[in-house]
Amino acid sequence: MQEEKSSFVKLFGDYPLVRVIDFFITYREFDYPLTEIAENSGVAWSTIHTFFPDLVKIGIVKPTRQLGRAKLFKLNITNPIVQELIVLDNKLIHELAEDLAVEKVTAKR
Repeated sequence: MQEEKSSFVKLFGDYPLVRVIDFFITYREFDYPLTEIAENSGVAWSTIHTFFPDLVKIGIVKPTRQLGRAKLFKLNITNPIVQELIVLDNKLIHELAEDLAVEKVTAKR
């Protein structure tokens, strides 16, 4: 069974970077080690290492703590770019919900 793509991924494309950012936006309250980020976003460990340092460098994500040997990261919600991405994601979700509601009403007629 294939998982339904989020509206964020549908808009920006099903690329590893987009999937990782989508994962962080969806679960922004929590911090994760790179292994969980890779697994939960469906991106290979080796692929994450090609762009993840840049996400940290520009402040999209930030390190939060060390848990054993693993460093944990969280979405940096104080970053203005991240704030705009969250607003955009919320608008996309709202638009999708409205479209689904209209489809339901139309189907009942």
